[in-house]
Amino acid sequence: MSRIGRQPIAVPSNVTATIENGLFRVKGPKGELQVPFNPSLEIKQEGDTLVVNRPSDRPEHRALHGLTRTLVANAVKGVSDGFTINLELKGVGYRARLQGKALELTIGYSHPVVMEPPAGVTFAVPEPTRIDVIGIDKQLVGQVAANVREVRKPDAYHGKGVRFVGEKIALKAGKSGATGGKGKK
Repeated sequence: MSRIGRQPIAVPSNVTATIENGLFRVKGPKGELQVPFNPSLEIKQEGDTLVVNRPSDRPEHRALHGLTRTLVANAVKGVSDGFTINLELKGVGYRARLQGKALELTIGYSHPVVMEPPAGVTFAVPEPTRIDVIGIDKQLVGQVAANVREVRKPDAYHGKGVRFVGEKIALKAGKSGATGGKGKK
């Protein structure tokens, strides 16, 4: 059995889950999500836990077992707690601010970059150099955070740009200093 697939999923008391043919719906205090899954797999609700079972040890069922369990667990966590990804800006004059719901970035271009959040995602700017991407769908939150980072990736020589909090940037060494003309003829 898959080590991830066989783990039970705890369902909080304020979350309701319904399972139909190939569709898992979950509703909680933060919102509602749907997760399509392969109908050959079985999701059972036993009290306050969910268990994903596979019909056989065939490679396609083994591959889907852990994936389905993880997607269902992320949906349950999303509607109960939500997901947040933190980004930081490094660079002189780099800053972010909110314009209504849109995020405005001043990051070294001749113009500010304005990004509208998709439905289900919100931006928060607790400091001018920090951005929080918040939502209930883990995949969507991660994609939006990656799109914000893509606007100005960290520079390989100075480390300036948008990065995830705690992300380590491997800096390249710059050019070594000139020898002052010695040895040249």
